[in-house]
Amino acid sequence: MIFKARERVWDLSHKTLVVGVINVTPDSFSDGGQCLEPGAAVLKAVEFQKAGADILDIGAESSRPGAPFITAEEEMARLAPVLKAVLKETGLPVSVDTVKAKVAKFSLEQGVCIVNDVSGLKGDPDMAEVVARFKAGLVIMHRRGDSRTMQQLTHYENVVENVLEELEESIDMALKAGISYEQIVVDPGIGFAKTKEQSLSLIKHLGSFQKFERPILIGPSRKSFIGEITGKRPQERLFGTAASVALSVERGARMIRVHDVREMKEVVEVTQAILNAE
Repeated sequence: MIFKARERVWDLSHKTLVVGVINVTPDSFSDGGQCLEPGAAVLKAVEFQKAGADILDIGAESSRPGAPFITAEEEMARLAPVLKAVLKETGLPVSVDTVKAKVAKFSLEQGVCIVNDVSGLKGDPDMAEVVARFKAGLVIMHRRGDSRTMQQLTHYENVVENVLEELEESIDMALKAGISYEQIVVDPGIGFAKTKEQSLSLIKHLGSFQKFERPILIGPSRKSFIGEITGKRPQERLFGTAASVALSVERGARMIRVHDVREMKEVVEVTQAILNAE
């Protein structure tokens, strides 16, 4: 299974990549404010590189439930010094987490190779064209509404079937804009317009998303569904995240988006070794 992102090409037929999360925000649910300064973001990026991250995912606008919107100009102002420094210091492929075409274009011009769009191309009508023009990789995540409305949009007849249908709509949008199938990654959007029970069901049935024959990315890291089960705060959800990651890899995930790269890299490697054993 080939994934292409500009000049980068991965064969993910039998490999799961670890994507390290760097939030250049003051208000993200788990690590808001920790990497707002460019120097801190670069230190985190280097730490993730040493820990074995395959990709860095950098975002400058929180997408947590209830998060306030910011302008594209503010988002770019946060990203500008961080992207330049991280790309220079690590050489790792970088994904930008944004729903705005203007921010995606700016980031791709800096050397980013993947756009992680949590709106599934439904937040900005110009996003697909920008991704197509740069031949960038595209993570299409499922979400209903936006950060302010999504948790009121959790009614599904069947969460797995409905998410599959709505992701297919986004994939069709991408293809019609000239994005190739090999540029696409799909993400069921754990915690985005999903209840705890729905998030658990999506992980349990993650194998259903292999119908698209595209890499599956999943981001269970420190999410609220883990807290609802364990009673732990975000920074204390390491073991719950590890359980989610291991099961996701077993069910076919080819990218794992996490805050704790060193630990989750080990979880991925051991899970894959077990799966590959005779």
